[in-house]
Amino acid sequence: MNPPLITVLICTHDRADLLEQLLASLDGARRPAEGVQLLVVANACRDRTHALLQARVDAATAADSGGRLPLHWVAEPTPGKSHALNRGMQDCNTPLVAFIDDDQRVDPGFLEDLRDAARDHPEADLFCGRLIPDYDGSEPPWVHDQGRYRIYPLPTPNFDPGPQARLLVEGMALPGGGNIVARLPWLARVGPFAVDLGPVGHDLGGAEDADWLRRALRAGARLMYVPAMLQYHYVDPERLKVRYLMHKAYKRSAASIGLHAQPGTPRGVPAYAWRKLAGYAVAAATALGAARRRFYLIRSAAALGEIAGYRELARGANSAPRTSP
Repeated sequence: MNPPLITVLICTHDRADLLEQLLASLDGARRPAEGVQLLVVANACRDRTHALLQARVDAATAADSGGRLPLHWVAEPTPGKSHALNRGMQDCNTPLVAFIDDDQRVDPGFLEDLRDAARDHPEADLFCGRLIPDYDGSEPPWVHDQGRYRIYPLPTPNFDPGPQARLLVEGMALPGGGNIVARLPWLARVGPFAVDLGPVGHDLGGAEDADWLRRALRAGARLMYVPAMLQYHYVDPERLKVRYLMHKAYKRSAASIGLHAQPGTPRGVPAYAWRKLAGYAVAAATALGAARRRFYLIRSAAALGEIAGYRELARGANSAPRTSP
């Protein structure tokens, strides 16, 4: 028997409630006749995730699946999302592999639209869709501000390049790791996710997805944006606080310096980085309005992250080749 068309690969860490919501949205989505299967990698989980997943497997074995999608799960004890992704890719054998994060949910048409995208765009190797915040009205009003002092990027992923399908290339805005679908041969062609990048637990590490996608594009992969493929991202109210926003801006800016380093990138902190930090810090200290103060506090944190990233380069911490576990 041929395998299904699509594997949905989900890596999860101690988010049983959110994982349950994601699985429910996938179960409730319209299904292509070619078949869909779920593969969950439980990464160093200490909550009820293992029990949740095993109960589902046991119910399916007892012929009581309740119409749910077939699911297989494995435990990856080494902490780190990249370790979990690399473990999961070993078990993928379907023509299409969809990477979806455990704090997202899919639109009812997502699976069919994914199938249609692969059929209608045979020239494409990778696919992505829209990913929008799952707002419920309880979020602070400033998250919707589009004025001079809007906070961007917000801590909740938002990827919406417009209403038209089109190829995306390096240098454009690119999707995050929970919004990528790959044709199976590209998993081996691109190789594993960098284990020195990416979050461990729920920390603010990142860039493993950007690094993998950049390697894919540089290897010749064609990335097709298909707006009909719609997902929603959970909005954590704790992440809409200034302290969190500053911490994330710092961490992501520091990671970005190493990720985008070129042979000519300075191996020390350039003077403009210090000037940028000083300008932002003064603007934050003298701001009269909350919107302006919030904006420059976050910009100051990002500038500090850049400085930390350049210092990391100077120490040679990012010079070793990245390897899989």
